[in-house]
Amino acid sequence: MPPLLPLDDALAQLLAGAHPLGESEQVSTFDADGRVLAIDVVSPLRVPPQDNSSMDGYAVRCFDVPAAAMELAVGQRIPAGSSANPLQPSSAARIFTGAPIPAGADAVVMQEDCELLGAGQLVRVNRVPVAGQWIRRAGEDVAMGATVLAAGTRLGPAALGMAASVGLASLAVARRPRVALFSTGDELVMPGEVAPQHMRPGAIYNSNRFFLRAMLTRLGCVVSDMGIVPDQRDATIAALRAAAAAHDMVLTSGGVSVGEEDHIKPAVMSLGTLDLWQIAIKPGKPFAYGRIGAAHFLGLPGNPVSSFVTFALLVRPFVLRLQGATDVAVARNAMRADFSWPKADRRREFLRVRRNLGGGLDLFSNQSSGVLTSAVWADGLVDNPAGAVISPGQQVAYVALADLLA
Repeated sequence: MPPLLPLDDALAQLLAGAHPLGESEQVSTFDADGRVLAIDVVSPLRVPPQDNSSMDGYAVRCFDVPAAAMELAVGQRIPAGSSANPLQPSSAARIFTGAPIPAGADAVVMQEDCELLGAGQLVRVNRVPVAGQWIRRAGEDVAMGATVLAAGTRLGPAALGMAASVGLASLAVARRPRVALFSTGDELVMPGEVAPQHMRPGAIYNSNRFFLRAMLTRLGCVVSDMGIVPDQRDATIAALRAAAAAHDMVLTSGGVSVGEEDHIKPAVMSLGTLDLWQIAIKPGKPFAYGRIGAAHFLGLPGNPVSSFVTFALLVRPFVLRLQGATDVAVARNAMRADFSWPKADRRREFLRVRRNLGGGLDLFSNQSSGVLTSAVWADGLVDNPAGAVISPGQQVAYVALADLLA
């Protein structure tokens, strides 16, 4: 048997084959959260469009306030959204945050440093201003003609706000990948079909179908749920053939190991090619990738944690790259292990952990690939190299589940 493929090599091979779908659609900027931008966003204007105040206060000329306690006539009032007249010598303008700076003014003094006198026609400036203070310059955020969002960016709330700030009501984004999802296994039962007390011996509820569908949807996929396929070679081939004909990608769970009831591998090979099989990670060794016609095939293990982890590490970046995303990596941060892991494994391990109030990481007590409670409890994974043990106090590589599931 050939050696297991290292994770980094498997990911590189996957991404090399994940050519962007190359189709885009125009959607409302309101509805573009999580989508991948297909075309650069170039600003047609400056942001802000003119010099404006970043404080409520008084616009002045520094020349007119050489010392504290200078008194100036209040010549005008400038709220945001209005126009301003030129500032007259020895005068001040009452100004509000976001309002345009009047011609002639070179500073804003915040209202806390000023004192209105009489009927409000005079203001005493109690702090000597510095030229440029509390003034936001035109174009200091965005210059006209600047690329504010690059194609391949996965859009989030801040990016949507940026697009809106340069006047874009809609955005060109990559088409959503069409993904067929099904599970294999005669032991699988859907929740709601059979009450727990009436489950037949050996039967289990199909949990993978729920979290895989949710993860695909979060990544912007259009998911066709094709249900549960029985452990039969002909049924598996028929399901794969039908799925590949109408989708960009087929994702299965279970049936990719080497048992007599594992039919996915030979079925894929009979219909297309199997280019990658078995990864040197724990959990998640029996991962598969191939092609069936024009469709990509990705096969995940049946054990729920194995399926969960391999999706996060391999399927997620693959799906994002299909949409043209340029940045598919997630951060690995050094954190302190507050646990012991004395037994090294020959495979690279991904341990379910959770941050504690002391700034370290706690380990879930049962790291079995079938214990889905570990993924619910955890807020991240420790990426532990092959052959490595972990001692309390040691620095380890922590990957946040919030990043892997976003």
